[in-house]
Parts: sequence; C-alpha cells; structure tokens
Amino acid sequence: MKSLLLFLILFLTTNAQAFNEQAAMLENEKNSVQVFQATVKSVVFISNIQRARRGFFGQIQNETPTGAGSGYVWDSKGHIVTNFHVVNGGDKFLVSFKGDKTQYEAKFVGGSPNKDIAVLKLKTRPKILSVITTGESKSLQVGQKAIAIGNPFGLDHTMTAGIISALDRKIKGFGGVSIHGMVQTDASVNPGNSGGPLLSSKGELIGMNTMIFSQSGTSAGVGFAVPVDTIKRIVPQLIKYGKIIRPGLGIIPLPDHMKERFGIERGIVIASMSPTSPAAKAGLEGIQEDRYGRIYLGDIILEIDGVKLNSFDDIYQVLDLHKVGDKVRVKYLRDSKVKYTKITLIQLK
Repeated sequence: MKSLLLFLILFLTTNAQAFNEQAAMLENEKNSVQVFQATVKSVVFISNIQRARRGFFGQIQNETPTGAGSGYVWDSKGHIVTNFHVVNGGDKFLVSFKGDKTQYEAKFVGGSPNKDIAVLKLKTRPKILSVITTGESKSLQVGQKAIAIGNPFGLDHTMTAGIISALDRKIKGFGGVSIHGMVQTDASVNPGNSGGPLLSSKGELIGMNTMIFSQSGTSAGVGFAVPVDTIKRIVPQLIKYGKIIRPGLGIIPLPDHMKERFGIERGIVIASMSPTSPAAKAGLEGIQEDRYGRIYLGDIILEIDGVKLNSFDDIYQVLDLHKVGDKVRVKYLRDSKVKYTKITLIQLK
C-alpha cells in the first residue's frame, strides 16, 4: 500500500512539473506573438535608390536600387529611424509597411555616421502610423528576452528571438570610431536586419540592430544593437538640426599614425587651433615652425576630467558625455612638465 501511494505521489509530481514546463513554454510563445502583433506595423522596409545619369550631357537618368534595410516609425510626424549605413549614398528612399502594397517615398533628414544612426521623413504616409514604444537600456540585464524584427535578405517583417548576451560592448562603428554601450544579442540578425528594432518582452524598443560578428557574413549568434538611450539622445538632434551638436575644445589633433614620428607614446598631440578657440584662450599651444623650418612639438593633452587619452577615439568618447558650455579640466604636457587648465567647450561646426 505504501509503495502504491509513493508511486502515485511521484507520478503526480512528475506530471505537475511537465505541465508547468509546458505552460511556461506556452506563455513564452504567447508573449512572442503579442510582441510581434503589437510592433510589426511600426517596422518598415527601406530601399536605398541611387540616381545615375548617362548619355550626352547626362540627359538620361536611371534609378538603381543599391541596398535595403530596416527601420521603425519614430513619431506621428512620419520620422523613420534606421542605421546610417542603410541610407548612406542614397538619392531616394522608398519605405514599405506590413500589409500595405504602397511604397512611400522618404527624404533624408540627418545622420550621424559615428553613431550609425539616421533619420528619414515620409513625404506621404499611411492614414495610420504605428509609433514604436521606446524603453530604456540602462536597466537591461544579461539573460533578458530580446526580439528582433526586420527584413533579412529581403524577407520582409521577419521575427527572431533570443536573449541579451552581454552589455556595454565597445564596437568599431561605421564612422570609424567606437560605439560604446552596445547591446549584444544571440537573436538571429542577418543582412537586411540593419536599422530594425531590438525589442524587450514588453514590446519596447531597447536597441537598434546594427551589425554582426561572422566569418560567413550571416548570423553566428553574435549581433550588436545601438542602445536605445543613445538613440533617444541623438534622434531629436537629427530631427531638429540635421546633425549632432557636438562639443569640442577647438583644436585639430595630430593624426594618431603621425605620433610615432615624434616618438609620442601617449596623449593627444595638438597640431593646431584657431587663435580664438577656447583651447588657445586657455593657453594651449600647437605645433610650431621657426623661420629655419624646424618643427617644435606643441602641447600634449593627457587627460580630460581624469580620463586618460591616447587616440582620437578616446577624446571623441569623453567629449560625447558633455554638452556645449560645459567646463572640463585638462591635464597636458609641455616641455616634459605636467600642467592643468580648464576649458569651456564650444559647438563644433
């Protein structure tokens, strides 16, 4: 009797666990379906069209599709956010929506190659625009569910799912400088997904799918997305000004590859600056040449606000955390002596 009772307990426990696992799986599936249905109309397919002229005096004009990618509806005014590399070099852009056979033409509003973010605006738009819901990336955790929607290989509005694999990655971007804070995911991302949203289980935008690490050029489970907190900071500037309003010291740094000629191993060498720049007003000096053609090295910036600098990428990243009008503490080297000064940042042109 005891054996039978024990068997029944084990049988019921095992089946209860199996039922719970099945229920959990079904809830996960339901969530994926709900996220897709709630957000797919916010995701667009973007065709990059370039114009080429031929014939005598270029009187014949051809339009050639040169690339495609993804994007998403930012606001009710018809602004579309995507990657800069998706629209780079384009003369005309066509935007398609889920379930709508019309291709809507869009114009380029502004972009940031260094952040790989661009904004288009629809010239004409559907009667109803579904605006993406933005979340935040500062509170993300490794292991959270991540959903990507885009147009891989031209297959429109495809969803893949995975998790957030890592946070705060530093990846070399399209513009040649590193993009900090990138979100790494194993949700399958392929060519054509670029510019599409990376979503949380709430259906909120947490990043923009931008690049993959792969030897074959297709998904290897290592994709990267620009974090939504960066997007929320950059996009309003692109909409208002067509560019990012960047703060600077008012200097022209010596290119990194030329530092070796002077035997400089650390710091940013000031090549030149305008006499009216804040750096010049603070007493900094650039490279100088005497009447005999001899070159004299100028000041070498070692740190800004305690952050060590050794390349253009370093100074770009530290100033990216500031705004025009901020004062920064600069540590620099002159004639082998360490000096300090404060500089008020100006808007770079």
